[in-house]
Amino acid sequence: MLVGIGLPNTTPGADGALLLDWARRADAGPFSTLAVLDRLVYDSVEPFTALAAAAAVTSRIGLATMIAIGPLRSAALLAKQAESVQTISSGRLTLGLGVGARLDDYEAAEVSHRDRGARLSDQLAHLRDPARPPLELLVGGGSGATFARMARYADGYAHGGGPPRAFASAAARASAAWHDLGRPGRPLLWGQGYFGLGDPDRGTAYLRDYYDFLGPFADRIAAGNLTTGHAIRDYVRGYAAAGCDVLILLPTVSDLAEVDRLAEVIG
Repeated sequence: MLVGIGLPNTTPGADGALLLDWARRADAGPFSTLAVLDRLVYDSVEPFTALAAAAAVTSRIGLATMIAIGPLRSAALLAKQAESVQTISSGRLTLGLGVGARLDDYEAAEVSHRDRGARLSDQLAHLRDPARPPLELLVGGGSGATFARMARYADGYAHGGGPPRAFASAAARASAAWHDLGRPGRPLLWGQGYFGLGDPDRGTAYLRDYYDFLGPFADRIAAGNLTTGHAIRDYVRGYAAAGCDVLILLPTVSDLAEVDRLAEVIG
């Protein structure tokens, strides 16, 4: 299993200089991938802009959206953004897409959320053609429609986080949908988790704020913040045993030293 690191494009206090330094340091470390989150109604850096900047200062590390909310954008704009990052990075982009769960993002974008699944399917159906080299596509989510959409249009599945057993259950559903459609081999399986080694309390507070729209469930997500090396190593082992191909560990604190702390833990 490969391990990647998130770029802190949604964490408080991350400015342009930090994002670029973070990308350079991750590129020099043991990480396979540098990934971003997507949110419109939040104090954050737009994900494709963040990845384009990271692409310009790195040469080795893969780049990924984990995930971008496709239907917030028109199909043409989404394809242009992805194609641009793919070109700047010389083919290092993995495009993870989903419908998202925050209705305020759709309201701000003046896009109806009612047909978001159909819009995402249309986007996925056309995304391979514009990009050269071709894009590696992932679909994220947990509904039956998500797994069917992943099997029909994408290369793999992006899980939204949680304990390894939750990933294993979702991965089994993804593989079943893949085989039901008669596709050869198996889907790529990506997972994610959150970490905050240097300032656990600040990281946990960020997660409560970021997921506030979920009500009390936000506390459960915040409680899953990985705050020790032991917890991270157990998490990595659990995901590897569950068949994960790429695990992205997303930062909860905008501190450049977090890159080094995580690199030391995963070796």
